[in-house]
Formats: sequence, structure tokens, C-alpha cells
Amino acid sequence: MPGTPVQLGLIGGNIAASQAPRLHRLAGRLCGLEVDYQLLIPQTLGQRFDEVFEHCISSGFRGVNVTYPYKEYAFEQVQVADPAVRAIKAVNTVLFNSTGAHGFNTDYSGFMAGYRNTFGDQPAGEVCLIGAGGVGKAVAFGLLDLGLAALRIVERDLPKAEALAEALRSVRPELEVSATADYETGAREADGLINCTPVGMVGYDGTPVPAELMRGAAWAFDAVYTPLDTLFLQNAEAAGLRIMSGYELFFYQGVKAFEFFCGYQVDESALRRALAE
Repeated sequence: MPGTPVQLGLIGGNIAASQAPRLHRLAGRLCGLEVDYQLLIPQTLGQRFDEVFEHCISSGFRGVNVTYPYKEYAFEQVQVADPAVRAIKAVNTVLFNSTGAHGFNTDYSGFMAGYRNTFGDQPAGEVCLIGAGGVGKAVAFGLLDLGLAALRIVERDLPKAEALAEALRSVRPELEVSATADYETGAREADGLINCTPVGMVGYDGTPVPAELMRGAAWAFDAVYTPLDTLFLQNAEAAGLRIMSGYELFFYQGVKAFEFFCGYQVDESALRRALAE
């Protein structure tokens, strides 16, 4: 593969198990590009997020992905053209070019693509969304285009949940949306259950919803993908729900991010096969 490698990276915490480097390197290989993709953990590097971000710019990175807990910090550092992303106020993909740092949210588009691939045309219905951080915001806005009937946002930081509810009402005034710190209130009689917290990922054992509260729902999605079979999804499947793992979000957000970084539309089927090997 001729030419200088495309320098990319992921800024986040607790990302040692991330498959992002492999996805982007394989996508590059399928498109005839050499990709150098680094994991950048500010705490491990002894630096603040903004210091790592500036290092990427000065070192000639083409772009970076950003994950928990920095997506909202990243939003403050970039130019954003997409009105939906400005409403979400969080970015997970940053492209560097001669006009500056440009932010995108491929969690938003990736969630919608993953939902449709998994559940087809099934309306989202009444949904309980647990977690109103960066990925929670993206998923909430994605739900607006997936047949959302009502949304209950569960978040320990209640002002954060209320701010997300207000942002959603600003674009969909008729939407029935509520904010609560009580997962039992949020989950009761919901059609869809979504975990957008770190609970269940490597290093954060457990589940945000007791198994008994899942009965009666139709579907569940966990944004966590390391591991794929989180306790949240195990309990959901045991209760008879259709499930979507965080891998679908990981895959589709990565495909779209690669397109922003490199300008190529990768063959999705070929990339899935390569990742499975």
C-alpha cells in the first residue's frame, strides 16, 4: 500500500479492549489504504483531554474518534455543521483539515442503521433510555426517526436528563418525554429498554435494570460492546425480548467515521467478514 499511513486515533477512558483500531485498519486494507490507529487514554498519558486533542492536531492526525467520557468535551473543541449534532451537543468523530477541527456524530447515524438492520421497520414505541451522556443523547435523537412514541430518560444526574428532554422537545414539541432518576419508573411498561451507561462493560460489572423489570418489553439495546453478551442483554433475551448488541452501533458508527476520515465507502459485508475472522 503506497503512501503515508493515515494517522487516526481513539481518545477515551477504559478503551484497552476497543476493537476500533482493528476495524479502521481492516477498512483501510479493503480500500487500499494503510491506517495507523492509536488508542489514546488521557489518564494513562498523564494529560487532560484538550492536551491529547492538541497533540493529535500537531502530530498530523487525519482525525480521531472520541468515546466515554469525552464526547461532550470534544463538542466544545470543534466546528459542527450538522444541526442534529449541534442539538445533541456531543461528537464522537473529529476530522482535522486546513480549516480546523470538524465534529460529527456517527453514534447518531450508526444507532439508526443498527436498529434498522436488527429490527427492520418495528416502531421503537415507548422507550426507557438509561443514561443521558454523549451516546445517550445521540441514541435519543436517533429514536426520533425510528417510530418513537414516548421517551423516559433515566439518569442519576437529573438536570442532565432534563436538559436532554428539553433539547428533544425543541425539535419535536409534541413528543411525550420525561426525566427521572428512578429506573423502576422509567422501565415500567416500556416497549424498548436501552442502556447508554458504562454499566456492564469491562471494568463496570452489573446491569442498570433488574431482570424482573424487563418482562413485557419488546426489545432491548445495550450500547456496551465489550463484552457483547452483557448481563443486561442476557436478562433481556431470557425475558423474551429481541435484542441488539452494542456491536451493531460500534460497526455502523465506525463505517461512517471511516468514510469521514478517508473518503471511501467500505464494503460493509466484506468488513463484517474480516472482523469475524
